[in-house]
Amino acid sequence: MADVKSRLDTNAKVGALLRDLADVQTSEQSKWGYKRAAAAILDLEEPLESLLQPDGTLRKIPNVGPSSLRVIHEFLSSGRSEIVENAVAGSAKAGAVARNREWRGNFLSSAQVAEILRFEKDRGLRVRDYRGDLQMHSEYSDGRVSLAELAEGCLARGYAYCAVTDHSYGLPIARGVSMSDLRKQHAEIDRLNRRYKGRFRMFKGIEANILADGTLDMKASELRTIQVILAAPHSKLRTGDDQTARMLAAVTTPGVHILAHPRGRKFGTRPGISANWDRVFAAAAAAGVAIEIDGDPSRQDIDFELAQRAIEAGCLFALDSDAHSVEELRYADIAIAHARLAGIPKARVVNCWDVERLESWLEEAWSR
Repeated sequence: MADVKSRLDTNAKVGALLRDLADVQTSEQSKWGYKRAAAAILDLEEPLESLLQPDGTLRKIPNVGPSSLRVIHEFLSSGRSEIVENAVAGSAKAGAVARNREWRGNFLSSAQVAEILRFEKDRGLRVRDYRGDLQMHSEYSDGRVSLAELAEGCLARGYAYCAVTDHSYGLPIARGVSMSDLRKQHAEIDRLNRRYKGRFRMFKGIEANILADGTLDMKASELRTIQVILAAPHSKLRTGDDQTARMLAAVTTPGVHILAHPRGRKFGTRPGISANWDRVFAAAAAAGVAIEIDGDPSRQDIDFELAQRAIEAGCLFALDSDAHSVEELRYADIAIAHARLAGIPKARVVNCWDVERLESWLEEAWSR
């Protein structure tokens, strides 16, 4: 695994360079084109080096045009790109590019994830140990699919269970679900669980919003009707203010099971929350709250380096896709890759527990 960690993630480097080019464009069409090319490179499951043909050209990559190909060839031949360097140096946005580069640390490309997951001769967490995904969103909030479609998607991936965690009503920007609609959702989940009895279990979850003072945007009486409670920050994600107190309050809130995408960072667009994470992790470990590795490619939060500090603090972990469609359930693989790089023991990953053990842990949250 050390070899994989130290190997250059060419796709991630090239994707970042193309995002730099996008950032300095004055034409919206050009900006969109470079962003699309960057996304295509980051989503490739093969390293760019493997696409080189004997004549020195690259196999065709969908959504990657001639201008982006020139950057790729430069990087493959020299490890840098004069095209990007000159464009950034001659732009009034050079300062913004430098800032955005700082916000891309420890993001893995799909090619790197695939390589990490192939390295199963090492000890540690394996893909086949993963039994269920505990963060996903349905059409009840900002997801794009039904509960039944999510259940079938999880079954197709071999899961024994999942939790549907639509956004709480305090986050209208994400079409947070009202309590009346949440009751309808719970009734639908009950029907699905009867249909899949003995084969698959869907848990009733919520992604509650952590407010600025660390409280959640739902009442305790409302939270008690929910089986899996994620607490996640969705505001104050671009400020440098220390928010340790906010996060400590969240992980010590009775009933909380998982601190979801703890920083709230986004690839090249925001740094997320600044906090004394060692203190937050210690408090979470004492409360039995799991720290999430969110596998959304633009989040990857927390990453493998920060996860190593959470391991030292004694934390449990949740590795989740944050899927908003069936296709996005594969994002769980990104979370698993970060966990493997960090060396998280399988026993500390709640997604690897059987249903009975998971249920016991969920029920203990109100008495911890």
